Amino acid sequence: MTAVVEAKGLGKSYGSFRALKGVSFEIPLGRIVGVIGVNGAGKTTMLNAILGLIRYDGELKVLGRDPAADRASLMNDVCFISDVATLPRWMRVNEVIDYVEGVHPKFSRATCLEYLGRTKIPPTKKIKELSKGMVTQLHLALVMSIDAQLLVLDEPTLGLDILFRKGFYAALLGDYFDNNRTIIVTTHQVEEIEHILTDAMFINDGEVVLYESLDDLAERFQQVTMEAGKAEAAQALNPIYSEATMGLETLVFDNIDQAKLQAFGQPRRVGLADLFVAIMTGADQ
Repeated sequence: MTAVVEAKGLGKSYGSFRALKGVSFEIPLGRIVGVIGVNGAGKTTMLNAILGLIRYDGELKVLGRDPAADRASLMNDVCFISDVATLPRWMRVNEVIDYVEGVHPKFSRATCLEYLGRTKIPPTKKIKELSKGMVTQLHLALVMSIDAQLLVLDEPTLGLDILFRKGFYAALLGDYFDNNRTIIVTTHQVEEIEHILTDAMFINDGEVVLYESLDDLAERFQQVTMEAGKAEAAQALNPIYSEATMGLETLVFDNIDQAKLQAFGQPRRVGLADLFVAIMTGADQ
């Protein structure tokens, strides 16, 4: 399987602070990877390294190129949307389209106009006159009209209402993604993107603590909710996390046979947000 991103011992320090601590991973072609971590965990630093925006320690290849040394050529095949609008506020919508068409060899004006035709964005309005949701829609239309192999999204729907957020990811999945493209996305709204992800990467304190496909995570981790009286016996199976609520206790288990868990209740799949909390918090609270 072709690797779009290959990192070996990737590190980054800001003075005495180590934002990334020698992480190693590979992201294959045709995957949607959710990078999940608390503020300051190292997510944005990792994305900035992939985008060639910062210098770093270790080895990093993106589409077979060094992003720091070959950023100009790499940006022909990589697109990026951040949590803040990066479009020039003084330009009009149609002027932005003209500009991107003029500078990017893989941009399709017809595709962009098709996407924008589904929105209420006035083509003659200035960017500064658009709502945050409209700016995000415009940015997405521009990006989806570029024949790029890698799309990097850093909190792309921050501050948008739920209808815009759902529409954003529906367009991304339905109109853009295919097996010849890879998407890396960070967000704090984990529940809203879980259904589109193929893989999840948990980052904590500059280290990758978990990186697996969602299918493997569903098989590996199970949770069981039981009466508090049964929880003491279940502790013998070494749960990685437990939470007591209203006389019931929910325990999360890693690689425990379902037959053993059924003695205490019905095992259920652990949602990605709950799994993140379980792994970050640990069994001892």
